[in-house]
Amino acid sequence: MKRKMLMIAALGAGIACTIPAAAQKLLANTPSLTTTAAQSAVQAALARCQKDGYTVSVAVVDRAGQPLALLRDNLAGAHTSRTAIGKAATAVSFRTDTTELAASTQAGKPSSGIRALPDVVIVGGGMMIRAKGSLVGGIGVSGAPNGEADDGCAKAGIAAIADAIELE
Repeated sequence: MKRKMLMIAALGAGIACTIPAAAQKLLANTPSLTTTAAQSAVQAALARCQKDGYTVSVAVVDRAGQPLALLRDNLAGAHTSRTAIGKAATAVSFRTDTTELAASTQAGKPSSGIRALPDVVIVGGGMMIRAKGSLVGGIGVSGAPNGEADDGCAKAGIAAIADAIELE
């Protein structure tokens, strides 16, 4: 018992000595998308794709890559929901749009190993959502004929909320 108490006291003293109390920041204050913003973005992106004749799924994730909203056209393939979430989460995780990431991770490039990581989806259609200079989430679109078309729908989703999230 005495030995255990000495170990606890030593550990506590070590922690207290490493970082002065005044220098410790214990809470982070980071902006995040609301579910309402996410819903508006997926609805706008889906509407754009439907207008263009594409059957897709659209997902918006928070800054940690966790889904906030998902819409799937009733005719979109079963794989499109998971792929849309994966594209959005990949954009957030690597802090770059997936079209750009696809180009920089081609076979033979120094970053090509990223493609082998679990849950990473590196094809066009995943984009970051930023507000006031901060990353607040991501949007992913899956099901259009190519990444460029997916990107167009994702941009429409971001445009639908851009003014509102910049002004908050």
